[in-house]
Amino acid sequence: MTSVNVTTNKNTVTVNEGDATIITVATQGPAGPQFSTTNTTLNDSSKVNNSVIYYDSTSATFKADSTRTVENLVDGGSF
Repeated sequence: MTSVNVTTNKNTVTVNEGDATIITVATQGPAGPQFSTTNTTLNDSSKVNNSVIYYDSTSATFKADSTRTVENLVDGGSF
């Protein structure tokens, strides 16, 4: 008979079995920092090579697309 007992509040695992068994236990770590402190999202679904992230106030999102790229900022962007 095989029994596995996992107690999360004590972080212990007890396995009772006659044959050698490999048990892997993993817990999710803490989430990393948020992208934005104001919960603004990033839309990168139209990203292209060398996209530059910019804020679009009309959609209230940060975007990475072909509107702003390294090439069009250097070759004729208005500063």
